Amino acid sequence: MRPSRAPARPAGAPVSEDTLRLRAVPTGATAREERPAARPGGQRDAYFDNAKYLAIVLVAVGHAWEPLRDGSRTVSALYLLVYAFHMPAFIVVSGCFSRSFDAAPGRVRRLVTGLAVPYVVFETAYTLFTRWTDQEPDRPVSLLDPLYLTWFLAALFVWRLTTPLWQRVRWPLPLALAVAMLATLSPSIGDDLDLQRTLQFLPYFVLGLLLRPEHFRWVRRRAVRILAVPVSVCAGAVAYWAVPRMSGAWFYHRDSAPELAAPAWYGPVMTLVTFGCSLVLVACFLAWVPGRRAWFTALGAGTLYGYLLHGFVAQGSKFWGWYDPAWVHRPLGAVVVTAAAAVLVTALCTPPVRRLFRWVVEPGMAWAFRPDAGRRSAGGVTAG
Repeated sequence: MRPSRAPARPAGAPVSEDTLRLRAVPTGATAREERPAARPGGQRDAYFDNAKYLAIVLVAVGHAWEPLRDGSRTVSALYLLVYAFHMPAFIVVSGCFSRSFDAAPGRVRRLVTGLAVPYVVFETAYTLFTRWTDQEPDRPVSLLDPLYLTWFLAALFVWRLTTPLWQRVRWPLPLALAVAMLATLSPSIGDDLDLQRTLQFLPYFVLGLLLRPEHFRWVRRRAVRILAVPVSVCAGAVAYWAVPRMSGAWFYHRDSAPELAAPAWYGPVMTLVTFGCSLVLVACFLAWVPGRRAWFTALGAGTLYGYLLHGFVAQGSKFWGWYDPAWVHRPLGAVVVTAAAAVLVTALCTPPVRRLFRWVVEPGMAWAFRPDAGRRSAGGVTAG
């Protein structure tokens, strides 16, 4: 069986503004680039680190729930609800942290070492690993067809490269939405670099580029936090109702309308519908992200590690028979699986794991660049 290339099968923000001052680059980039120097003395902004950590926990939990969906409408509803906003939230924050990208030599270097190189490494590693777990020894290593979780690295590379364009056009968000809507019409886009998903998720990244500190202050107001509770409950009820009535694949943004056996006009319409629904849920999520430092705040600098490394466990879990016992598919089992996924991804974001895998996740590669390539970037970023 070929592993999922989408979050649906186990799979699977200018720079000096008020408190944000996002000098670094997105969630999912290197820890060095993730460093938002938003506080005096180079201290990281706890709010965004908290948001990144909580989002990556939801990503891992969603992958852990995938094998439990059959026979459980409740798990399926929770799965649909989480997938409606966890990657959009991750991508919006990534856009916020990409606002300083200006194609300066130092930033291009970090783009290569923080995204391109890990993409090649993990695309190869996942292919070799799934040859074993899926019993497909002849599966080819294809750098043009992202496997499993690596699609996000390829997409973020493309989005970041186009950042200067989105910062200069007159109506960036409507234009990005138009691109996403048109993408749903064409099944011929194909799997190269998972371009379909890159285009359909593009509006969330562009939205992140446009957000200002006041938007985050607004969403964290007490009234919004209170309102987020009934909205989330209603969203859960709608997800429960929708499980047997509609496909959740529209939230995965990996297929065109024809590929989902829907009329072509469904694609543009569902792009707008899912964008609206996801934004409401992202706002609810961001409203409840704590702004103060917590025990998990420091883990926000290691989300790329948690993202890339937990996939090996998610892929191997079924091969190792972890989902075979009947009790795992009962309510207690779902709770245990949820807790195990959260603990696992938390451990993978810790400093010891980051030190151990830094050479593949964020390699320095000084030998590959001219000495001035890391110094000519405005607002250089210190190591996280």
